[in-house]
Amino acid sequence: MDKISIRERFRSGWNAFMNKDPTYNYDAGINSYAYRPDRPRFSRGMERSIITSILTRIAIDSAMTDIKHVRLDTAGRYDSDVESGLNYCLTTEANLDQTGFDFKLDIVTSLLDEGCIAIVPIDTNDSPYDRSFEIETMRVGKILEWYPDKVRVKVYNERKGEHKEIVVPKRLCAIVQNPLYAIMNEPNSTLQRLIRKLALLDSVDEQSSSGKLDLIIQLPYIVKSEARRKQAEQRRKDIEEQLTGKKYGIAYTDGTEKITQLNRSVENQLMSQIEYLTNLLFSQLGVTQTILDGTADEQTLLNYYQRTINPIITAIVAEMNRKFIGKTAKSQGQAIQTFRDPFKMVPVNNIADIADKFTRNEILSSNEIRQIIGIRPSDDPKADQLLNSNLNHNEGEEEFAQEESGYENYKEE
Repeated sequence: MDKISIRERFRSGWNAFMNKDPTYNYDAGINSYAYRPDRPRFSRGMERSIITSILTRIAIDSAMTDIKHVRLDTAGRYDSDVESGLNYCLTTEANLDQTGFDFKLDIVTSLLDEGCIAIVPIDTNDSPYDRSFEIETMRVGKILEWYPDKVRVKVYNERKGEHKEIVVPKRLCAIVQNPLYAIMNEPNSTLQRLIRKLALLDSVDEQSSSGKLDLIIQLPYIVKSEARRKQAEQRRKDIEEQLTGKKYGIAYTDGTEKITQLNRSVENQLMSQIEYLTNLLFSQLGVTQTILDGTADEQTLLNYYQRTINPIITAIVAEMNRKFIGKTAKSQGQAIQTFRDPFKMVPVNNIADIADKFTRNEILSSNEIRQIIGIRPSDDPKADQLLNSNLNHNEGEEEFAQEESGYENYKEE
């Protein structure tokens, strides 16, 4: 680091607390909040049940999948990344408030909650109604109304700090539907039935823990007449005041009076129904308890990704390819693809065996393996070559191979 003189440091230094220029004069009409207003939130009572943990786990695992705007070769294989605004939104920054990961998490969370959402381009470099355009920022919108060729969506406006309803043509926004809609979002689906049962269980718990004694007092006289009913009511108030007004809640009664307590637990089938619906939902979603607590084996995780995560990611990417990649871009080999690192779920004791097989069969180079396990790449030029280190490569063979490759290049020219 170059040495800076004290005079230069005082002249060009900046401090967030001491510097007064520039000053920000916010308009009084702009809203301010004590919490983040654009954060996605579950609705329909999901935030107060175990459903939140299930949907959050699915959303996080789906958002861990990399989605990129790429260029393909003539065989339809991945060739390189496209330096575009769409790729920047998907990988780095989608808008002023969200990174690429937060944006993908917002997409999946809203999709699982609403059942159908719209991915709306907010800022573009040109008018999307006249000619081709490049996306600069994107937001996730909630669909409120459907029209033949347009939709009314509710999107967060970062300039005003509030959610605003706008009408967007269907061809300019990606409308994604949850592939598990029949299981999660239908009114009589398994998930919605489980939510209603959990709400009933919460109401029963509130009643049982409300502090009521549920007592029946049997008096030694008949209360059919009006005077006797008034006398019984007065006796009830006396006992209630003794129980609530005293320090230890102790009351006395006459020897001829009899008290019966009714707050015994009543047997019902509510808990068994909740357990049945929970197991049914787990089986339909392909989620197990071992996936939620992180103890799932390799086969369970593979089944979970194939049956739950991949359909969600496929629905999102297919709609983005349909709406955000034009015909001209497709003819140039551009597409949106997903990439998932298969080494993230591999145990450490299996890394060495996998690294040996991949380098020996010339699938990955040594530096690529070092990058996967988090080690700095080697400066040896051999580490960047697809070369089997277990075989002896003498200088004569290498020179002969170079001459052969040069001759082949000469023939092609």
